[in-house]
Amino acid sequence: MRGLVWVQAWIEALRQARDTALGHPLRSALGALAIAVAVGTAALVDAAVGGLGEFARVSTARAFGADTFVLAQVAAPGQVSRRELKRMLERNRPLRRTDLRAIEGTAGDRVIYAATAQAAADVAAIGRKFENAAISGTSAALAQIRELDVRQGRFFSRDEERRGALVAVIGFDVAAALFPDRDPLGATLRLAGRGFTVVGVQGRQGTSGGVSLDRYVWIPLPAFERALGAPRTLQVSGRPADGATFEAAEDRSRASMRAHRALRPGEADDFEILNPTTARGFVTALAGRVAGAAAPLSGMALLAAIVVVANTTLVSVTQRIREIGVRRALGASRAQVRREVLAESTLVALCGGMAGLAITAALLAALPASPDFPLALRASGVAWSVAAAAGAGLLAGLYPALRASRVDVASALRLE
Repeated sequence: MRGLVWVQAWIEALRQARDTALGHPLRSALGALAIAVAVGTAALVDAAVGGLGEFARVSTARAFGADTFVLAQVAAPGQVSRRELKRMLERNRPLRRTDLRAIEGTAGDRVIYAATAQAAADVAAIGRKFENAAISGTSAALAQIRELDVRQGRFFSRDEERRGALVAVIGFDVAAALFPDRDPLGATLRLAGRGFTVVGVQGRQGTSGGVSLDRYVWIPLPAFERALGAPRTLQVSGRPADGATFEAAEDRSRASMRAHRALRPGEADDFEILNPTTARGFVTALAGRVAGAAAPLSGMALLAAIVVVANTTLVSVTQRIREIGVRRALGASRAQVRREVLAESTLVALCGGMAGLAITAALLAALPASPDFPLALRASGVAWSVAAAAGAGLLAGLYPALRASRVDVASALRLE
């Protein structure tokens, strides 16, 4: 019963607060605007952090694989200093086909492997040239490991890989540059003086780490070696086979490589393993820094908004001192007056918060859509923003509510 009375009291306080706010629209709008700016800023930053996280996931899945790890002499050369890179190249041994055969022999029941070698070279077709294409000699199994998104045609087969067939799967930019007015499938691509038949075309992949993923030309590894020579080192991508866990597959691969290279217990690996978590590390760290820097800025904006709402509510109380005195003389309690003032500041803040969210949502919707970097309000951000607006309204109304409840009735009634 007491709970019902309490609810009814707050409903009545909200009605009174609504009438007061509507009766002074300019004053209410000023407080709401301050909250809208603060909440909108916080929501925009939250959307950016969410977009960075999704960008990290999507770009890593395209360039690396969602549940894939990579064994390499140096797995991420672009993320270390020159001195560190030199030290790693001196310490770590290149990966050879013998390493691949060894780990396939001991861990092949749990892991699907695909070796890859890369080089930059010009490719040509029908009198057109595409410079510095990323030529990747690889295994047919890569199609089971990576999200290659072959939109036209197919990836090359194991038989074509074994024979070193002169076939190629080309990226979106390569296809657009060399075959702008015809179907690339079945066409001949010239690479290092050899003609490769195009059997597949990838969809647009975008970029990862500032590097375009649409410049690739995928060919069988034996064909790569004949055309461009034996690579200095290989990268070996691995993915758990059916029934195996990611952790077990990665651990088994590491143990197999260490055993093959006769590394003693406690001795450091002379190779690197890069997994999706590590690959996303840079973007994830960037998102963390953005969130860390944005938190105090959002807090300062919210604090400024609280001050503005507190001032406008205090002005409202000052202008209504006689009204408050009359109501107190007619039997209104101090608690009732406090509720009404708190309800007014909270209502203004909530309206401002909702307006800020609406403006932010409209702004994000007006921005060019990007599947790689989606910007949208997240449910967690919306919930936090509403809670922050309500909390700001309550904090802003505490002092004005206390002052209103302490109005001297006799003095208030003597005011004109």
